[in-house]
Amino acid sequence: MDQDNALLALAALAHPTRLDAFRVLVRHEPNGLSTGELVEASGLTQSTFSTHLAVLAKAGLVASEKRGRQQIQRASIDALRGLMTFLVKDCCQGRAELCEPLLADLTCC
Repeated sequence: MDQDNALLALAALAHPTRLDAFRVLVRHEPNGLSTGELVEASGLTQSTFSTHLAVLAKAGLVASEKRGRQQIQRASIDALRGLMTFLVKDCCQGRAELCEPLLADLTCC
């Protein structure tokens, strides 16, 4: 991931609704959730939530796929991995052992 894509992803996640939605989708990988389920969980109107979803999709953080009559939203784990790698690749001036406490806090991935 380059700096421009990292900034786009960080900007997309810099809103509480979008961050919450992305985190919910990450928890529901690999199956994803329908747009309706996400709208219901958010408490927002369909149109308002769709605007937030479009921002996440433009940043490459969320992808949509059609399953029957539903649109299923899925988090892009590759994009998340790329963003995380971009943020920590220079961690501690190349001394990876200093980042181990950070990595120990991860309960997934």
